[in-house]
Amino acid sequence: MTKTYLGLFDFSQKINYKNEILAGLTVAMTMMPESLSFAILAGFPPLVGLYAAFIMGLITSIFGGRPGLVSGGAGATVVVLIALMKSNGIEYVFAAVALAGIIQILVGVLKLGKFIRLVPQPVMYGFVNGLAVIIFMAQLEQFKTVVNGQVSWLSGTPLMIMAGLVLLTIAIVVFLPKITKAVPPSLVAIVVVFLLVFGLNIDTKTVKDIASVSGGFPPFHIPMIPFNLETLQVIFPYALIMAGVGLTEGLLTVNLVDEMTGTKGNGNKECIAQGAANIANGFFFGMGGCPMIAQTLVNLSAGARARLSGIIASLTILAIILFGAPIIERVPMAALTGVMIMVAIGTFEWVSFRIINRMPKQDIFVGMLVAVITIWLHNLALAVLIGVIISALAFAWESAKRIRAKKYIDENGVKHYEIYGPLFFGSVAAFNEKFDLNEDSNEVIIDFKESRVADMSGIEALNKLTERYHQLGKKLHLKHLSKDCILLLKNAGDIIDVNIIEDPTYQVATDKRH
Repeated sequence: MTKTYLGLFDFSQKINYKNEILAGLTVAMTMMPESLSFAILAGFPPLVGLYAAFIMGLITSIFGGRPGLVSGGAGATVVVLIALMKSNGIEYVFAAVALAGIIQILVGVLKLGKFIRLVPQPVMYGFVNGLAVIIFMAQLEQFKTVVNGQVSWLSGTPLMIMAGLVLLTIAIVVFLPKITKAVPPSLVAIVVVFLLVFGLNIDTKTVKDIASVSGGFPPFHIPMIPFNLETLQVIFPYALIMAGVGLTEGLLTVNLVDEMTGTKGNGNKECIAQGAANIANGFFFGMGGCPMIAQTLVNLSAGARARLSGIIASLTILAIILFGAPIIERVPMAALTGVMIMVAIGTFEWVSFRIINRMPKQDIFVGMLVAVITIWLHNLALAVLIGVIISALAFAWESAKRIRAKKYIDENGVKHYEIYGPLFFGSVAAFNEKFDLNEDSNEVIIDFKESRVADMSGIEALNKLTERYHQLGKKLHLKHLSKDCILLLKNAGDIIDVNIIEDPTYQVATDKRH
C-alpha cells in the first residue's frame, strides 16, 4: 500500500540517497553556467538567471508531475523574452513571466496536457536532435574571447589549455563509468579539472569571467509597470509564446523521462507546477524557465529517480549564491563545457540515423525540418507546431487515398455502396468519384459500417450527394452513421433515411491515472 504525504512524496519508493545527493550537486554545477550565460545573453542581471534556476528547480521538484525531471532558467524560454527586454525593460519581463505562469496553470487545470501525445515520433527526434546541436554550439562560445571590444577565437596557449582541459573532462566522463559507477562522472570531472587548475595555477577562463554569482535571498518585488490594458497588450504575446515553449519542452521532456525510466509521469500536474514556479519568478526577480532536457539527462545518468535530487540542486544553487560564490567563481569553464558537450552527445537520438532507411520519406523530411527550425530560430514551439502540421497533412493525404467503395445490387434492385476508410476533407473528391448517379437504380443505400464521417467537409459532401440524387428523382439512404453525424445531417430533411445502428461517439482519451 502506497502512502503519500499531500500526494507529493511516495514513501514506499526506495530512494538511493547517495545517488540523489550526488546527482543534485552535479545538476547544480551544470545548471549554473547555463542560467548565467542565458541571463547575460538576454541582457538581464546575472543573478536573475540564478534566482530562476533556484525557484524553478525547487517548486517543480516538490510539486511537479515527474520525479527526476529538472527545471531551471532555461534558454528556450529566455530567448523568447530578449525582444521584450530590449523594447520595454526588465520590469515588463517579470510581468510577462508571471502571466506565462498563469497561462500554464490554466492549461494544467483544463487538462490540456494530454494533447502532447499528438506530437509524432519524427517530430520528437527532430526536436531532441535540434536541441542537442544547440547545446553543442553554445559550448563553442567558450572558445571565444573579447579583445579590445572585438570577439575573436582563442589562439595559441589559451586555446591549447582550454582544449586540453575540455578533452580531459570528456575523457573522465567517458571512461570513469567503466571503472566505477559509484559517483557521477560529470561531478568527478568538474572536481578533477578544478583541482588541476587550482593546484598548478593554470591561467584559464573561470565562472567569474562570465559573471559574479554572489548575492542575497531572492527579494519579493511587484513588477513596476502600469496595470492597464495597454501593458497587457504588450506582454500578452510574449507570455503566450513563453508559456507555449515552456509547456512544449516540458511535456516532451516528461515523455522522454517516461521512456527512459519506464514509469508514467503526470503531464497536467507538471503544467500546474511549471506555472506556479513562473509566477514565483515574476515576483522574486527570476527570469522564468522550463524543464531542461540537458540537466534532466545529467540527473538521470547520475542515477537519480526521485524528487530529492532536484531539491538538492536548487538548494545548492541558493547556498552558492549566499555563501559559496568565491569557490564556484573559480571553477574552470572548460570543465563545464566538457560536461555539456557530453550532454549534447547523449541528448542526440543516434538511433534516428540507424532507422532512417526504414522510415517513410515524409517522416525523414519532418524530422530534419523540425531540427533545422529548432537550430536556426531557437523557437522550439514553432518547430514542433510546424512538424505536427506537416505530419497531420501527410497523414490526411495518406488517409485520403484509402477510401474505397464496394458496390453491388441486391435482389430488390437496390444499389449498395459499402464505404471503407474515413470521409473527411482530404477524401471528399475520391468519395464523390465512386458514385455513378445516372446509371444507379432509383433506390441507393450507402453503408458507413466500416467508415466514419469525420468533419464538416464530409457532411457537406453527403448533403450535396443527397441533393443530386433527389434532383434525379432517386432516393438515397445512409446506414450505420454515428449519432454525432446524424445530428449534423438534420438539415438534409426528409430526403435522408438514416438507419441508426450503434456507433461509438469518439472522444480524446483522457490521462486519468489509477
